[in-house]
Amino acid sequence: MDKDVSAGSGITTVAGRLALGITLLAFGLGHTAVIDGVSAADASSITQYVGGIALFVAGLVALREGDAAGGTAFSVLGALWFTWAVSDGASGNGAGLFLLLFALVALSLTLAGGEQLGQVMYALFFVALLLMAVAEFAGNDGLTKVGGWFAVAAGAVAWYAATAAPAHWPTVLPRRAAGRGVTATG
Repeated sequence: MDKDVSAGSGITTVAGRLALGITLLAFGLGHTAVIDGVSAADASSITQYVGGIALFVAGLVALREGDAAGGTAFSVLGALWFTWAVSDGASGNGAGLFLLLFALVALSLTLAGGEQLGQVMYALFFVALLLMAVAEFAGNDGLTKVGGWFAVAAGAVAWYAATAAPAHWPTVLPRRAAGRGVTATG
């Protein structure tokens, strides 16, 4: 495996991804109901302070350091997480609309490019939010749990991406060379 540790190796990126990873893990696990007695409401303070405030501040610092991509992602996601945490009284359709709009932000971050781990993280987050939005509109708890698992996966990728650079772990997937692989013999 290649060891591309330059992507996302700045301390602000590490801090932002750790904040996002912790938030996504708490948010996702709360929605899966896999831990007895832990619900989505239990993740509210983490989404407000870690996902909202800490991520927003990391975004502002990244922007100040000239990291437009990380700064934009972290500050926008921080603002959205904070809004989500303080708007717990939204109706099913109101929550669905918020999650759908939040999903569009995650989709934009996915399509914006960047390094592989970031794209995978945002893509998983997009799927989680899209599933949860549809679940809110349809009143489907099973779909909410599936979305929660996608959020957990996105959180795990965010945590790995934050840890990989300082730990010198691989951050890119290997690519097969053209012409290699299974060949036909005749």
